[in-house]
Amino acid sequence: MAQLDTVSRILDTAETLFAEKGFAETSLRTITSKAKVNLAAVNYHFGSKKALIQAVFARYLDPFSESFNLEMDRLEAEYSGQEIPLEAVLQTLTQTVITMPSPTRNGLSVFMRLLGLAYTQAQGHMRRYLQEQYGTVFFRFTTMVREASSDLPDVERFWRLHFMLGSAVFTMSSLDALKDIAEKDFGEQTRVRDVVQRLIPFVSAGMSAPVTTIASTANAASEKM
Repeated sequence: MAQLDTVSRILDTAETLFAEKGFAETSLRTITSKAKVNLAAVNYHFGSKKALIQAVFARYLDPFSESFNLEMDRLEAEYSGQEIPLEAVLQTLTQTVITMPSPTRNGLSVFMRLLGLAYTQAQGHMRRYLQEQYGTVFFRFTTMVREASSDLPDVERFWRLHFMLGSAVFTMSSLDALKDIAEKDFGEQTRVRDVVQRLIPFVSAGMSAPVTTIASTANAASEKM
């Protein structure tokens, strides 16, 4: 029990500090000081800072991946032999995200902030880790998206998928601040589910918008000059 408590304290502290300061800016010494453990404990349980970062993500992504796979099974059974609508695919993803119990008191918004940092900071090992550990689940999801948007060129779908994920990560990581603004400026008390219901049609419309090729846009601009 003492070892489990030590591991939890290290992970909780690391998660909070990584979200506040970033991965590179947070030293193991800072984590051990805040967690009130010695460096040997971190080395014993995790082996390295990279492994500690990965363990922080695994607490969320392991149960999420298992749950999301089950939800995709359910979706395929529901639409057996039929094309699954894009909005249903996105609804399944977001529903899985918001119904997953948080392993820490920090909640979903902190994890989404960490997920954004994993791609915006120089964390090549994290991208490799996410691909190796969770690539199968992500591939299954992107296959569903591809089948639901078969009219899009692959490169266009790539950009739109990442625009969609970027919108979701920003919104969910800023959720507390956005809810405060909505209440202060518009008198609206907003639940997570309300935000998701607004987000899904927005990203669905973006994924389904007519394609404007970069080449034709560039040519049109040059003709006006």
